[in-house]
Order: sequence, then C-alpha cells, then structure tokens
Amino acid sequence: MKFCILMASPRPQGNTATILASFREELEEWGSSVDYISLYKKKIKPCIGCRVCQNIFDGFGCPQNDDMQSIFNQVLQSDCLVLATPIYSWYCTPPLKAALDRLVFGMNKYYGKKKGPSLWAKKKCALIVTCGYKVEYGADLFEQGMIRYCKHSQLDYLGMLAVRDKGKVTAEDISRAKEFARKLIPLTRCRVQE
Repeated sequence: MKFCILMASPRPQGNTATILASFREELEEWGSSVDYISLYKKKIKPCIGCRVCQNIFDGFGCPQNDDMQSIFNQVLQSDCLVLATPIYSWYCTPPLKAALDRLVFGMNKYYGKKKGPSLWAKKKCALIVTCGYKVEYGADLFEQGMIRYCKHSQLDYLGMLAVRDKGKVTAEDISRAKEFARKLIPLTRCRVQE
C-alpha cells in the first residue's frame, strides 16, 4: 500500500508535523510505503487557468515550470493521498491550496475541447488537520470543501483527523493519529483490490 502525504505546514517541527510523524510511523509499521512531500520546500506556482492541461489526457500537461509535475507523478502513483495542514483562516495553507488547484485541473480532464477522464478516479483521500478553534468550528469548512473536491474528482474520501492546537501535542493526540492510520490501512487495501 502506498501513501502520498502532502505536508502543508510551514513549521517542520510544529504540531501538524508532530502528529503526522506518529501517523506516518504507524503506516510504515504496518507495511505501507510513504512518500512524504513538504510543500513549503517546493516551488508551486498558482494555477493560471490557461487550460492547456485539459487537452492532454494521458498526463499532467501543465506548461508551468515548477515542482508540480513531480508532485503529480507521486500522487498518481499512490493508493491514498493524505493532505496534512494547519488551518489558517478556516482553510488550508497557501501551498496546499495552490497544489489542490493545479491537481484538480491536471488530474481531471473535464474542461477541454472534449471531456476527458479523471486520471485519479477511485484513488483514496484523507485529511489530517490542526486548528486553533474547536474542531467543529475550525476544521469544518475545509472538510466540506474537500468532500466536494473529492466527489468532483471521483476520489474516495476516507475521513479526517482533526486536532485542536492548544500549544502542545498530547499523548491522546498521538494515540488518535496512530488509530487513524490503522483505520485507513484496511479501507485502502480492500478498496484497491475491488
């Protein structure tokens, strides 16, 4: 089982990273391979809406020269995409938003001269978020946006682990991260085999 994690926190030792480390460790302990991409270390330009990608049905097709082609490749080769981000102003951080915008066009060939396929249809997607407010107010809008994003892209949404950032990651937070990993592994395996 191959997971691709897009890590979207600017703090490599922050709360999102700490929770994600336990999640990743649990995945690897259960035999999954993990591609870990720190988006703040990548050059990701925003989508310019040129639609060049829409007429290329067998690949990314974006004419911009940055790190998104390699991110696209790693996402496409994975079984499950995990988006990990702190919540800033009720949504993900800027590099994740830019990556999501580029992926929704590069993966979904719906807007060209003729309608094409979703290159990542049936791929699994899960969220790991930290937020300063209570989870039901801090992470709800991002989750709803991602549920719609997944439906539009024909992705199989597997759920969200949301942790309220109270300044320090607790043992309970770590336990929840490991439990979330254990929950995703069988969901991903059985659905890939269908």
